[in-house]
Amino acid sequence: MTHPIYAIPDVHGQDALLEAALTLIEAEGGPDAEIVFLGDLVDRGPDSRAVIDRVMRAQAAGRNWTVLRGNHDQMFVDFIERGEIHPPRLRPDLSWLHPRLGGDVTLASYGVACSEADLNLEAARAAVPAEHIEWLANLPLTHLVGDLLFVHAGIRPRIPLERQDPDDLMWIRDGFLDHEAPYPWLLVHGHTALDMPTHFGNRIDLDGGAGRGRALWPAVFEGRDCWLLSETGRIRLVPPR
Repeated sequence: MTHPIYAIPDVHGQDALLEAALTLIEAEGGPDAEIVFLGDLVDRGPDSRAVIDRVMRAQAAGRNWTVLRGNHDQMFVDFIERGEIHPPRLRPDLSWLHPRLGGDVTLASYGVACSEADLNLEAARAAVPAEHIEWLANLPLTHLVGDLLFVHAGIRPRIPLERQDPDDLMWIRDGFLDHEAPYPWLLVHGHTALDMPTHFGNRIDLDGGAGRGRALWPAVFEGRDCWLLSETGRIRLVPPR
């Protein structure tokens, strides 16, 4: 039997949903299950600090967890390090602190009130543990295991993996979501929220919209075969015919 690899998509500060997802994984794969987090641990949900604490503690305790960096994680880092709230890939009418993005809720989880009108940067820097920012800033952008390439947002088609733009790996949609040809691997990603995780043949989007009030779906891979985990068992994800 192929060694199973579990994946958790965009958590977006939903610590209770994360706990439930981890419980499902441990019930099936045990405490030593290999898990890949697809990034975007923070923003929108109320418990970003708790999510980071939980995942950091588990890694430090030796859990076999790989955590990728998403664009929301990067925006959090950029704010604390440089006071940046308008990353180039974001729509010009939005900022990281806009309620639609949810950076204000992330800072609230650290006890800091912050808005576009009042950045309150020094208070944020004092409240957010330096180790949280250092950990997020050093998370990898891809994780390759056999025929599976895990990434937060996607890749630029026809560009070798080692030449991919880091911003594309965290932000890309145009040019990736509409690409139907096979890749050298099955891509597993989040970033683009759907009503349900979906297999597109050359890629699987696992982001079921936990950051938008929907479910957080953990998945398990055996080779290129994928199932979602639920309270009632596995749900097979299959590509379109």
